[in-house]
Amino acid sequence: MHSLLWATLLAAVDPTAADAIAMAEKAAAYGRAHGQQALLEKIAAKDPDFIQGSLYVDARDIHSGVVLAHPVNPQLVGKDLVNVPDASGKLYRKEILAVAKDKGKGWVDYHYKNPVSGKVEPKTTYILRLGDIVLEAGIYKK
Repeated sequence: MHSLLWATLLAAVDPTAADAIAMAEKAAAYGRAHGQQALLEKIAAKDPDFIQGSLYVDARDIHSGVVLAHPVNPQLVGKDLVNVPDASGKLYRKEILAVAKDKGKGWVDYHYKNPVSGKVEPKTTYILRLGDIVLEAGIYKK
């Protein structure tokens, strides 16, 4: 019951774009201070700094696009999903990698399953490059 109540409370407060940027920046700072491997382990361990309700940080390799850490869908780790489209047919992971390589940071829009609602919803994700990894923190649009 306690965890259900907590999830309900978290879901009641929708994260903002500023929250996504702050979480990605916090992850990057942690990675710079402790190393990329330590950061990937924290993300995979569902550290509360990097997952709060529907907002979380995941990471992928900037060269291959392979998922390196994912707190919500750990079964994605080690997979190359670059050519797998979202529900609307958009190859958004290619765009994520392009933004990371070309600009170092930015936003990408697509559709994705919301872990709180369980439904595919419009999402925008903040992309932040940290060396050879791409950090992603997204919010669902209402």
